[in-house]
Amino acid sequence: MKLEQQDMKSIEGPVIALDTSTASMAAAVVLGHNVLGEIQSLAERNHSVHVVTHLKQLLASCGVNEQSLAGIAVGKGPGSYTGMRIAVSVAKTLAWVWNKPLIGVSSLEAVAYGALHHGSESSQTSLTASGEKWVLPIMDARRGQVYTAGFRMTAGGAWERWENDAVKLMHDWVDDVIGRATAVTQQSSAPVSQIWLAGDLSQHEAEAERLHQLGAANGIEIIRQTYVLEGRWIAYLGQQLLAAGVSDDVHTFAPNYTQLTEAEVKLNAKQSEEGIKG
Repeated sequence: MKLEQQDMKSIEGPVIALDTSTASMAAAVVLGHNVLGEIQSLAERNHSVHVVTHLKQLLASCGVNEQSLAGIAVGKGPGSYTGMRIAVSVAKTLAWVWNKPLIGVSSLEAVAYGALHHGSESSQTSLTASGEKWVLPIMDARRGQVYTAGFRMTAGGAWERWENDAVKLMHDWVDDVIGRATAVTQQSSAPVSQIWLAGDLSQHEAEAERLHQLGAANGIEIIRQTYVLEGRWIAYLGQQLLAAGVSDDVHTFAPNYTQLTEAEVKLNAKQSEEGIKG
């Protein structure tokens, strides 16, 4: 899918966005290219307790009521199993009660999109410089694995996905990415000039350094961008999809679980068993 700067005039009203796939509850209200309000709450275990209160306070602080909303955007993961369900459940309920369009956005894509823009603004780097910029968002999935995907910003400024959301061994992912980037650079007139590794890098510093060394050996600049997801990027991506006429079914929409951790599998199995016995 290609995402470029859409004409936001086709969106009548602000979009509220929510994501709880990580330790940070991220929410924002966006109208066109303007962020009317934004909050982050680093309290993973208390997402379910505070999320509705935070959203009501956010709308009130922006002077926005539910009737004026153009839609509700929600991060659909992958990420924390419990966290994803909280945001999706709240967004589905509000979309149904308020009779508003619901749009699911990949949490990984929002990390990639946000990290690239945030890093470029901080360093005053042009997003349309020569060559492609590849962005690899990562979230730790334990045991040397990461939730990840692949995106690119072309030299012409088009935002594209080139790898689906998945769970991968970080070591194998580094080798795969360098192999692909090198092949593209050798065979294409639009070489890969940069590879951005974005997200919580703390659990994968060794592989991040190995990616840096492999990139240097192949003439590709590696940028390590520590980044915490911001609600505005869920909203911006959701806005663009809504402008293109895309929305999700409130009744059938579900998070992108991708892969459950061992503990979550056991817990779900236990709960299912108890439910059958009950």
